[in-house]
Amino acid sequence: MEAVHAFLLSLPFVATIGLVFAFGASGLVQLAGPGFVRTAYQRWALPPRFYRVIGALMLLAAFFLAVPNTRLWGVMLAGLINFLAVVTLLKNREYGWAFPGLAVAIALPVMLVTTLQHS
Repeated sequence: MEAVHAFLLSLPFVATIGLVFAFGASGLVQLAGPGFVRTAYQRWALPPRFYRVIGALMLLAAFFLAVPNTRLWGVMLAGLINFLAVVTLLKNREYGWAFPGLAVAIALPVMLVTTLQHS
């Protein structure tokens, strides 16, 4: 029973680390703007170099998520970025790529609840 309790207590920590890593890595990829990112943004009719704005916002969200005092802001910013990304993917019929965004949409409220409980 204690092992299950310890696991459940560590679940929010694992979710936090996973989301910080996911938003940080994605932000770096967006900022670098490799060909596949530029092609996707062009295909979605988004402004040129808009991927850099998104990359900077993702890195800011990762930073906010990593710092306990700003985690609430991180959850809100990451949630907005994630929502817009999923909507863009669904609008462009890229359903398979929308699934990771839906997983993040599940993990963010878990992080929010644990953040609010420990405040």
